[in-house]
Amino acid sequence: MSSRFVIASATAALLVGSAAAGFAQSASTVGTGAGSVGASGSSGVVGTGGSAAAGGTSASSLGLGAQSTTPTTSSSSLGTGGSAAAVDGHVMSHSGVHGNRNLSGQSMDQAHQPGGVWSKSHTQTHVRHGELTGRTKSMSHEPGGPPVKSTTGSSVNLGQ
Repeated sequence: MSSRFVIASATAALLVGSAAAGFAQSASTVGTGAGSVGASGSSGVVGTGGSAAAGGTSASSLGLGAQSTTPTTSSSSLGTGGSAAAVDGHVMSHSGVHGNRNLSGQSMDQAHQPGGVWSKSHTQTHVRHGELTGRTKSMSHEPGGPPVKSTTGSSVNLGQ
């Protein structure tokens, strides 16, 4: 719990500095994936993530899923997380992973300031029967203009 407080405090300090410097709203996302299929088995990994910032708010999220299969066994893993910070507003950060053989996870993170300033990031990741997918959407908004949006997706099919 204390490490979360330290991270949130450091993020808030950076946000105060960036708000004072007059940085505009921004949003960016990135995704990648790779797979290998051979006679002795298959393996793959997929990952997406993104961040957004505007007027004293920031939000980021990411997800990573992997699967490895041999003729006799299979294993899968999935991790997801994120963070949100606001200088003087409301933050929400929720992450979760569900499933046993088929894994699904998502992280939803957002920060709001008074006056219509906000940042959001949402990542979804799935590992299902050799199909690995990830999608991230990040958005930010300041009054007087449209939201800035960035979306990315990545998928790997291991042919199972």
